[in-house]
Amino acid sequence: MNTKNLSYGRQWIDDDDIAEVAKVLKGDWLTQGPTVAAFERSLADYAGVKHAVTFVNGTAALHGAMAAAGLGPGDRLLTTPMTFAATSNSALYVGAEPVFADIEPGTLCLDPVKAEAKLREVEEAKEGRVRAVAPVSFGGYPFAMEPFRRLSSEHGLVLIEDACHALGGDRGGHKIGFDADMTVLSFHPVKHITTAEGGAVLTRSDEYAHALRLFRSHGITRNPEDFEEAPEGPWHCEMQTLGWNYRLTDLNCALGLSQMRRLDAFVKRRREIAALYRELLADVRGLTLPPAHEGHAYHLFPIQVDAEARGPLFAHLAENDIRLQVHYSPVPLHPYYKKRFGYRWGDFPEAERYYRGAISLPMFPLLEDSDVKRVADCIKTFLGRGS
Repeated sequence: MNTKNLSYGRQWIDDDDIAEVAKVLKGDWLTQGPTVAAFERSLADYAGVKHAVTFVNGTAALHGAMAAAGLGPGDRLLTTPMTFAATSNSALYVGAEPVFADIEPGTLCLDPVKAEAKLREVEEAKEGRVRAVAPVSFGGYPFAMEPFRRLSSEHGLVLIEDACHALGGDRGGHKIGFDADMTVLSFHPVKHITTAEGGAVLTRSDEYAHALRLFRSHGITRNPEDFEEAPEGPWHCEMQTLGWNYRLTDLNCALGLSQMRRLDAFVKRRREIAALYRELLADVRGLTLPPAHEGHAYHLFPIQVDAEARGPLFAHLAENDIRLQVHYSPVPLHPYYKKRFGYRWGDFPEAERYYRGAISLPMFPLLEDSDVKRVADCIKTFLGRGS
């Protein structure tokens, strides 16, 4: 038996990455130094936006985006149930409440028609004001942004794309990160590039960028142009709002800056792996492949099988040293959300249908074609038993 262990994702660190981090370790700045600004400039230039503001992780970046958008008590964030809990949790962190609309089965992303219906339902019930909408590019799929731009424009919403799965993807001839008022990224080790832990918010807005930078650094500014009071000396700084210590270090940013040089190659390889999966699994009975898109970034490659087959298939793959994950349990159906907000099974039929049969296959650039074939053969062997 091939005993090479496979998981759904892993980082790729090379000697150049290590050398760049070592260079910072030998330098003067371990944090709050020039490598942070260089990494932020690289991200912003790549996406074609004016600003990138880095954070210690993607969750902190989401928290910062919600705060910069002005969400607070009495406000609502409209988002998808099919995402990691951090998307909606970030609204709770600022005192707002998330509300959910179901997904489109063809994209696995927030359904814009159902999102608009949910927005009108909240407005008519006078259950607070929906102040922002946060669609998620689930798995790296670049959903159509136009319906959400229209919805945001008509209802005065801040449009926040959770693109933590989608760095390097393309939409309408430009890179993910260009379309929304704010776009949130994650640099966890299983993502397209890694800083070990880290995140960022991309924006074209000077106002949002300023708010984000204050928020990640205790609400303190040392920029004389922003002072509200006359400086007492060159040491002067001001805490102007309540912020957090969410700064990313120069060490993390050195790794990220090095990884950015290979981002397009990483995404290219992910797309090649996806194409090979599609070829090998195209005719397998009882299996649904994820939605395809030429701009897909393929953070995930989630297949769907019959609900009763999911658990046994998961176990079969584990027995063959293929240890995978399910992305995700619908957020509002976690115990916390059910107890606090009263959600229950049956509220989100499309998200629930997807979840009950979902398994995320290995998807990372270090995968070899032989690894992909091994995974596909294992799935076909198992599903063939029941055909």
